[in-house]
Amino acid sequence: MRRLQPESIHPPFARYAHAVEIEAGARLIVCSGQLGVAKDGSIPADVESQARLCFQAIAAILAEGGMGLADLARLNAYVTSREDMAGYMKVRDEFVGSMGPPPASTLMIVSGFTRPEFKVEVEAIAARKE
Repeated sequence: MRRLQPESIHPPFARYAHAVEIEAGARLIVCSGQLGVAKDGSIPADVESQARLCFQAIAAILAEGGMGLADLARLNAYVTSREDMAGYMKVRDEFVGSMGPPPASTLMIVSGFTRPEFKVEVEAIAARKE
């Protein structure tokens, strides 16, 4: 994958790429939005713990498909309040910050999810040239 960061536009506000080019013939894994819920159904109260569960779930999905977090091309994340943005970004950077070039990423504030205890949801697209 090639990260596209044109010098003619403002640089990213955080650790993400403006765009990621995926070569023809690459295999893709498209993950549904993952919520901060543990396997036993428990839901932590804080956004950082929920975000960790989201990224652990994404890592498990990618592993089952023969990929890892280094193969992430795109993240879409949704938080329920402006105050939760920093906590989400901290955890995102823990999971993808040391993996090399960052994925393209969008972070939005939404009014809520299907259950009020959820604070964050993360979708992902990964790609690997075989």
